[in-house]
Amino acid sequence: MKCRKCGGKAVVNLREHRLSLCKGCYIPWFVDYTEKTIKKFRMIDRGDRVLVAVSGGKDSLALWDVLNELGYETFGLYIHLGIDYDGYSDVSLQKSKQFAERIGRELVIVDVEKEVGAGIPELRGITRRPVCSVCGMTKRYYMNRIAMELGASVLATGHNLDDEVSQLLGNVLNWNMDYLIQQSPVLPAKEEGLKKKVKPFCYFTEKQTLLYTLLRNIDYVEMECPFSVGATSIFNKDILNQLEHRSPGIKRRFYDGFLNNKHLFLKDVVNAISLKNCSNCGMPTVNEVCSFCKTRERVRSVVQ
Repeated sequence: MKCRKCGGKAVVNLREHRLSLCKGCYIPWFVDYTEKTIKKFRMIDRGDRVLVAVSGGKDSLALWDVLNELGYETFGLYIHLGIDYDGYSDVSLQKSKQFAERIGRELVIVDVEKEVGAGIPELRGITRRPVCSVCGMTKRYYMNRIAMELGASVLATGHNLDDEVSQLLGNVLNWNMDYLIQQSPVLPAKEEGLKKKVKPFCYFTEKQTLLYTLLRNIDYVEMECPFSVGATSIFNKDILNQLEHRSPGIKRRFYDGFLNNKHLFLKDVVNAISLKNCSNCGMPTVNEVCSFCKTRERVRSVVQ
């Protein structure tokens, strides 16, 4: 198999793009495609200060690397979740630190256990909420808060196409309208205090970001989150991968079809969500007190 660009030995065949590429051509193609996605959705402007949420995994570190290569002003945020199974959070933090040093960028570290008084495993028991729910709430809170406090104009995450279509499939099957409203490669900033959120990798599959990470020799944490075992999102990804194998490009068509047509069935509920500022911390919320502050108070009452 030959590279379509230079004729050398190809390392990958991108069936949905009908494109075979060698190592030397894949890396610049990947970077260029990211920039095209950024421009298509008007994600980032020159002069923006971009906070990149990193987990130590392949997607977030690859995103930070690409944005750095493209010349954007970036700094990273690592949220230590206190997941100590096999040292998961500590290993993830170490990988994030090493990469920040490699590219010479600042890495901000938030330790949830120190901030709240309990890590994610303990918060699950205290709140009696599903672990992914309390984890997602905690990460969203700190990503927006740190972006606000440190003057970031854009918050970037490493969500890829597989993440997006897996979430989309689950929300469509259950008609979770509130979540469908919010699913987009770009969520604009809001006056109430929500920072602009972008997903520059929304068109790349997990395999494509993995290949970039390997070819760039980026050292990332390979272990999966211990709480992800049996997750519905993984099951959805398996189903979508089977569909992609039979019909190359179907993930992209599913995602683009949703983005192009969601206004047709969401127009009546687009303005349903009204935000206010939390009376405790000042962050945006739909209630008088945000979910995170309620969780923090519950932890304090238990600890005391």
